[in-house]
Amino acid sequence: MTSSFWNVTQELLGASVYTLGLFALTIIFAVPLGFVVYLLATCKFKPVSALTKVFIWIIRGTPLMLQIILFVFAPGLIFGIAVSNRFIWVTVAFVINYSAYFAEIYRGGFESIPVGQYEACKILGMTKSQTFFKVILPQVIKRVVPPMGNEIITLVKDTSLANVVGITEIIITANGITNMTGAIWPIFYTGVFYLIFSGVLTLALRFVEKKLDYYR
Repeated sequence: MTSSFWNVTQELLGASVYTLGLFALTIIFAVPLGFVVYLLATCKFKPVSALTKVFIWIIRGTPLMLQIILFVFAPGLIFGIAVSNRFIWVTVAFVINYSAYFAEIYRGGFESIPVGQYEACKILGMTKSQTFFKVILPQVIKRVVPPMGNEIITLVKDTSLANVVGITEIIITANGITNMTGAIWPIFYTGVFYLIFSGVLTLALRFVEKKLDYYR
C-alpha cells in the first residue's frame, strides 16, 4: 500500500461505506424507537414508566464506547455465544444509545406545548386524534428538529467509536495506512470526510428548518 493522495482517498472512500451505513441505520431505527421510548417513559402505568426512565438514565449516563464493547463482547463472556457480525451489534448499540437521547428531545418538544392549546382544542370540539395530528404534532416537529439536528451531527463523529471493536470505518482505515506506510497525514485527512458529511447534513437540516418555519 502506498501513501499517495489518490490511493489513500480510495481507501477512505471504501471505508466510508461502513461509516455512512452505520449512520443511516442508526437514524432509520433510532428516530422512531426514540418516540416509542418517550411514550413508555410517559405512560400512566408507573412500573413501565419508571423502568424506562432508568433505562434512559443508564444509557445517557454511560459512555457510548462502553455500550459498544458491552453489546459486542457480553454475549460471548456471559453466554459463550460468539458474535459473528460485529457491525450488526455495533449498530444495535448506536440505535439504543441515540433512541434514549431522541426520547428526551421528544419529551422536551411535547412538554413545551402550553396546556391551553389542548383545552382550546377540546372547547372547539376537536377529537384527541385531531388535536394531536393537526395542532400538537406540527408544533412538536418544528421544535424538535434543531436539537435532533445537533444529535445527528454528533452521530456523524460518533461513528468513529466503532473502531474500538475493529469495525473498518474511516479512522481505523487511516490508522492502518499510517502503520503500513509511516505517513501520518491520512489520519488528519479523515477530518475532511467528516467535515463534508457534517456540511451536507447541516445544509439539509437548515433546509428542513426553513420549510418548517410556518410563521414567516
